[in-house]
Amino acid sequence: MKVVLAYSGGLDTSIMIKWLKDNYDCEVVCYAADVGQEEELDGLKEKALKTGASKIYIEDLKEEFAKDFLFPMLKSGAVYEGDYLLGTSVARPLIAKRQIEIAKKEKADAVAHGATGKGNDQVRFELTFKALAPNLKIIAPWREWELKGREEEIVYAKKNNIPIPVSKKKPYSSDRNLWHISYEGGILEDPWFEPKEEMFLLTSSPEKAPNKPEYIEIGFEKGEPRVVSGKSMKPVELIQYLNKAGGRHGIGRADIVENRLVGMKSRGVYETPGGTILYKAHQALESITLDRDTAHYKELVAKRYAELVYYGQWFTPLKEALDAFIDSTQKYVSGTVRLKLYKGNCTVVGRQSKYSLFDYNLATFERESVYNQKDAEGFINLFGLPIKVNAKNRGGK
Repeated sequence: MKVVLAYSGGLDTSIMIKWLKDNYDCEVVCYAADVGQEEELDGLKEKALKTGASKIYIEDLKEEFAKDFLFPMLKSGAVYEGDYLLGTSVARPLIAKRQIEIAKKEKADAVAHGATGKGNDQVRFELTFKALAPNLKIIAPWREWELKGREEEIVYAKKNNIPIPVSKKKPYSSDRNLWHISYEGGILEDPWFEPKEEMFLLTSSPEKAPNKPEYIEIGFEKGEPRVVSGKSMKPVELIQYLNKAGGRHGIGRADIVENRLVGMKSRGVYETPGGTILYKAHQALESITLDRDTAHYKELVAKRYAELVYYGQWFTPLKEALDAFIDSTQKYVSGTVRLKLYKGNCTVVGRQSKYSLFDYNLATFERESVYNQKDAEGFINLFGLPIKVNAKNRGGK
């Protein structure tokens, strides 16, 4: 039997190699994905092989992550429960997709992951597995083994001479990628507790941000960002640039209590500086390039799209159909947005497009000849007719 394990080199997956071999009498192939977490990958190969893996794949997926996952989500406008820009959620289907491709290449019998039985990630990994390889066996050690927590894992590692990361234990857990950093658990489980400033890695505090605002311009083509302040950038470079710019000015922090898919509420703190800027700019450009009915209906689609991403339903017929609708709406979402970054705020201060539906002659309050204000009386009479009838027939005055 051969198993492909999603491997990070942390405590959980370090002991999983040994556990899988003992409990499934199998060969373990490890796989580590670089989605921009900027964790040290040096030495990972040697560690995996030393702890029992027969092989390890270490792959850079950042470009695919930005182009095929982050930008489609940006175009959709998806935000989960009003604040969460879905940074962890959207990375999981990409990681799982590549894991399946490696499993097929290796002719593996199963795939395994290190997600716990209490969180959302187990669902995201396994729904992708089921969508792309429905007959492949899935192994989730956290739902099977007898180990009850970190301390028992450490005892297991020492007993089996498994080298584990030696670091000062953080009073919370974090997950980082190209799009964001998330923090949860530990001291953050108290929703009344205010995070300490030293926790944040991507953003300065708004109080300590520069006293002078920074202006940037973002150019879009069919809903996708291509240019920042006159410079063409590839997706990864563009996001990294905006992360630094937003981070300098304390932009992109969110502290929320969200509803997990598995049924419980969970407190999460997020830093998404570049994503916050991009969402703001994209929305501003849509405000002048989308007609009212399309814009309003797209808001409904965005909410459903966010649920699909959060629930791990990336590779589904509905997601594919919504992508087709969204791409259709982005046909004329091309132009430039100017933003002011200052003290935690990202403010749109200008937007322009050759496809703009904004007509000065219609919108102006000055003397004009295009719009006949007398026409409004008939429109209001017809639009308000149901209200008038209801009032007259039911005692209104």
